[in-house]
Parts: sequence; C-alpha cells; structure tokens
Amino acid sequence: MYTAHTDRYADMPYRRTGRSGLKLPALSLGLWHNFGPDRPVDTQRAILRRAFDLGVSHFDLANNYGPPPGAAESALGEALKADFGPYRDELVISTKAGYLMWPGPYGEWGSRKYLLSSLDQSLGRMGLDYVDIFYSHRPDPETPLEETMGALHSAVQQGKALYVGVSNYSPEQTREAARILGELGTPLLIHQPRYSMLDRRPEEGLLDALDELKVGSIAYSPLEQGLLTGRYLDGIPEGSRAASDSPFLSADTVTEDLVGNLRALDDIAKTRGQSLAQMALAWVLRGGRVTSALIGASSPQQLEDSVAATGNLDFSEDELTRIDEIVRRASKA
Repeated sequence: MYTAHTDRYADMPYRRTGRSGLKLPALSLGLWHNFGPDRPVDTQRAILRRAFDLGVSHFDLANNYGPPPGAAESALGEALKADFGPYRDELVISTKAGYLMWPGPYGEWGSRKYLLSSLDQSLGRMGLDYVDIFYSHRPDPETPLEETMGALHSAVQQGKALYVGVSNYSPEQTREAARILGELGTPLLIHQPRYSMLDRRPEEGLLDALDELKVGSIAYSPLEQGLLTGRYLDGIPEGSRAASDSPFLSADTVTEDLVGNLRALDDIAKTRGQSLAQMALAWVLRGGRVTSALIGASSPQQLEDSVAATGNLDFSEDELTRIDEIVRRASKA
C-alpha cells in the first residue's frame, strides 16, 4: 500500500491561480504521453507516486490522451483506485474535451452535446464523481461561444467540475469566453497555452489579457517536444521523438543551426547550475506570470530532474537578454 511522503509540500512552490482561491504547484504532471498501454503499468504508477511525493499535486489530462484515446484517463483511474484514494482531496485533476474522440458529428469540437457527454465518459474512465478543472480544449469555429461556455457552466452546476478553463484560445476569444462565463456566474479559472523559449506566441497579447482578466495560466510543451532538453545537443539520437514518425516533432526541424543555438542555450544553463531542460522550465515560470508549467515524464528520475528546476527560478537581465538573442537567431534559422 502506497503511503505519501510526509514532507511532500516542503519544497514545491504553489501559486494562486488568477483571482481564485486555488493554488497550483509550479510544475504539474501532464499525462499527454507515456500513459498508454504501450508503457509498463508499474512505471506509470511509479511516476505518479513520485510526482505526488515531490509536491506535484496536479495531474492534467484530456479525453484523447493515450494512445489510444482515453487510455491515459483509464490509467489514472487505476492508479487513483490503487494508490491515491486517501489523497483525493489533496489532488487537482483536470481533463479536457475538444479534439476528435469518437466518430460522427458529435465526437469533437465544442457543442454542448459533445462536451458534456465527453465529461461523463472521462469521469467513468477515471472513476471520479468530479474533476477539479474541465477545459474546452480548442475553440470551435462553427459553434457559438455561448453554447460552449454554457456547457462548461453546466458542468459546474451539475457538480461534475469545480472550475473551468480554456486551451488554445486567442486573446480575443479568451476575453469573450471570460465575459460569457462571468455573466453565467462561473468564472474562467485558467488558460492552457503552448509556451516555451522557442514558442513565444502567448507574449503576443494573451499573457496581457490573462493579467487583465486575473485568469491563471498553465503552459504546455515548455520543453518544445523535447528540443529544450539535452537530447538534441549532438543532433538526432536514435529512439528520440524526432527520429520517429511523431506528428509533434519532425527530423527536418532539427537543423544544424538549431542544434548550435540549443548548445548556446545549454551553455547559459550550465552557468546557472542547471540542465537545459531545467532552465527552460524556469524560464517559463520566471516572474510569476505563468501559474504552472506542465511536464511529462517517462521515468521517476526524469520527473525528479524536472522538479529540481524550481530551485532556481530567477534570471538576471543579462541572462534574459542572451537567451532572447539566441532564440531570435533560432527563429531565423
């Protein structure tokens, strides 16, 4: 029987999510990869246990995480039943709906029918009565935003979600979503954008909008699908994501110029006493504008290495300037 470490909250920083009373750990565990049937169950459960022992109290999912779709939620459900029953009230569990989940016209996007049906299925897979956060995973260009936000509101009213969020919404869509939800009486808690040193799109108005709305943020892909780790400092290694047929990172992306820029970033990380991955996580969390950063893990050791990033989240102006110069070069390469 698993017993959590008694000092699990000693070192992890927790940040208030927007204007809400909910605090999230600076690093949250995303189950996007590594939680399908192709991975050993013992390893999956070891990662979840180690995360919680290190203060990572937020597990982030979506209905389609796996593969196959739904597998990650099912894996978490088994782990919750085996290990985390006594700790449910110490966990923040989130899921999303928006991408293709089943065939036909009701299996994706943002209709009320799809979102609420998907949430019911997610709860069934995880064996839960409610999730802490339920997201609209992407905006639907053909469904009125009032309907999508109304479905999120209904999830809260039905007791199936405590808070609601959006992901991949533009600044304008986020403002309108927050307005609609505010009028309904269910505040927008959080936005989940893609954000990293190499992907600065949230700086083009979204972070400002979230500051003004007092909405939290949780960054996904802060390591840019593995580019901002040490794996690609000497090119493309065997077994890496870029060496596979992954739709998320192609071999064409890893050019000689990019590798050179990654090495330059790694040099800065070394002067900080961090790995490149640790610095990349710290950079996303710098200054407190981002509430939490999502990390994946294929082993407990990888998770521990990521969590160590929270030991140094401060940057000098010189470091930030040098990072920006290297990233600008990388974007032109």
